Amino acid sequence: MSLTEYSPGDVLTAASLNANLAFAASSSNTNVIINGAMQVAQRGTSTAGITGSGYYTADRFIVAIGSMGTWTQTIENDAPTGSGFRNSFKMLCTTADASPAAADVLQLQHRLEGQNLQQFLKGTASAKPFSLSFWVKANVTGTYIAEIVDLDNNRQVSASYTISASATWEKKTITFPADTTGAFDNDNAASLYCVFHLGEGSNLTSGTLNTTWAATVNANRAVGQTNLAAATNNYWQITGVQLEAGAVATPFEFEDIGVTLMKCERYFQKFDTRVEYNNGSATNTYIDWQFKTSMRATPTVINNGGAATVDGTTENRYFAYRTGGNTVAIGAGSTANAEL
Repeated sequence: MSLTEYSPGDVLTAASLNANLAFAASSSNTNVIINGAMQVAQRGTSTAGITGSGYYTADRFIVAIGSMGTWTQTIENDAPTGSGFRNSFKMLCTTADASPAAADVLQLQHRLEGQNLQQFLKGTASAKPFSLSFWVKANVTGTYIAEIVDLDNNRQVSASYTISASATWEKKTITFPADTTGAFDNDNAASLYCVFHLGEGSNLTSGTLNTTWAATVNANRAVGQTNLAAATNNYWQITGVQLEAGAVATPFEFEDIGVTLMKCERYFQKFDTRVEYNNGSATNTYIDWQFKTSMRATPTVINNGGAATVDGTTENRYFAYRTGGNTVAIGAGSTANAEL
């Protein structure tokens, strides 16, 4: 199916109009990556001194670090010229690890719910390939590894890409093969990790790179990976991340910022509105607060003065803050976390 173009004076028929509408519908929502243009960063745009795993800046992108140096993570106003992108995600090494121990890890991950992956038809005779595309820039050239991991069936596949020029934006496209073994669960739990390796110990690099779907063998996951942590001031940036079903990578699917923010708020929400209530006694105070959108699961809610409890009975849309004191304040810094 393709889009039919018309010139002034052409006669539009119902059949041709319906065909174009069908094409437009089939071409939307192809990218299963959320926030691939790095436009949403509810937690902030810069975090220094990172030595452990977590979400720090760009929503939906989690760094996995195990004894692999110290890092500053930022959202940069830097992107490939003429691409339409304005932001990128950057990892900068501030304390090096030139000789990683066997268990050391350094990765950027994007974690996906199974119910958002059914279009890949994985585990069926009609399974589709996985096309991954992105823009990347680093001051360390060499071989890097991208990987997708099927958590439901303990399977994975890796691919290498090369950063050829230092400090230069390069477009990369990787097509992972279809997998007729093991369907994704159709639920809200994590089923797939999209992993960008940045440096690994021998536990993940001592075998033979696995480029076809197979049962996960750690030693085969990141063979040949360049060690970005080898020296201070090494950096790696990425933007325009897209993962879609099919053997052909299509142009990046730009979407309204409000849509991207709403998708991100399914997993993490930050509250900047202040609410105070005084019940005049030392008994518990209850305040109901409505989330901005239904969250993936019953979240952990952190108030700027302490933890809160969640009413998960109404589509995870409300929480109630309880305290033995007189005053409750829900304000800047309060968060609800339902990340994968």
